[in-house]
Amino acid sequence: MKIVMTLLVRDEQDVLRDNIEFHLAHGVDQIVLMDNRSVDGTAEIAREYERAGHLRYLFQPRDDYSQGRWVTAMARYAARELGADWIINNDADEFWLPERGSLKDVFAALSPDVVAVEAPRLNFVARTGEGQPFWRRMDVRWVASRNALGQPLPGKVAHRAHADVEVEQGNHAIAIGGTRVPPSPAPMTIFHFPIRSCAQYRNKIVKGGAAYARNTELPAHVGSTWRALYDRYLAGRFDEVLADECFTDERIAAGLAAGELVRDERLAVAMTTRVLDRSSA
Repeated sequence: MKIVMTLLVRDEQDVLRDNIEFHLAHGVDQIVLMDNRSVDGTAEIAREYERAGHLRYLFQPRDDYSQGRWVTAMARYAARELGADWIINNDADEFWLPERGSLKDVFAALSPDVVAVEAPRLNFVARTGEGQPFWRRMDVRWVASRNALGQPLPGKVAHRAHADVEVEQGNHAIAIGGTRVPPSPAPMTIFHFPIRSCAQYRNKIVKGGAAYARNTELPAHVGSTWRALYDRYLAGRFDEVLADECFTDERIAAGLAAGELVRDERLAVAMTTRVLDRSSA
């Protein structure tokens, strides 16, 4: 079985290496990465893994965040050119953790008639700080994960490779032959770390929101979270967003006591065991 992961990235140098190492250690065989106009060290990190044979690097110069179209192209490339059996369409801030074993074990145990699976996402609260990787200091998550607009956080979908697959904007669903494929549950969870520093989050919303605003094809409700946060930035209110999203130790303690937050160190354990095992192999 061959698992290929697609990654659409923009200015992700703070998290990209950890993401790649984590998923290679958990069963991903190859990565198709599309770099959308990064200006930090993202391309250099990606090229390093390309030279090692783990990754195919693609550059996307457009600036209208046509994510569905771009991820669809990567997924079809993985099916047609790389011989993938299963494809995970991922973001750099998402880590797919199987409940037991590897991702290969999860997919191998599925019935042959299962074409797509959905994994729930868990949002970890922003806990900024210097000198430690995000996965060490961000070890607390919401019990009930919601997006920045207060809506329940949707899961993401992985699927069997298909030359004519269509991945919808956001990687929340797929279609084949124009028909949506209902996903089945699978024993894995996505750990989501959208805010790792104030500067990183501001850069993400400013560039992503402006890109959505330039897109003339997507309906206004698509990308509603980024659009709303970008509107707040334009109104000079983004510092309010950061103040609301970035947690102090006192606020975390209060959330834990109230049962709204829970400590979850599974990613830290995985990063210091499986990933280190792979790097020393």
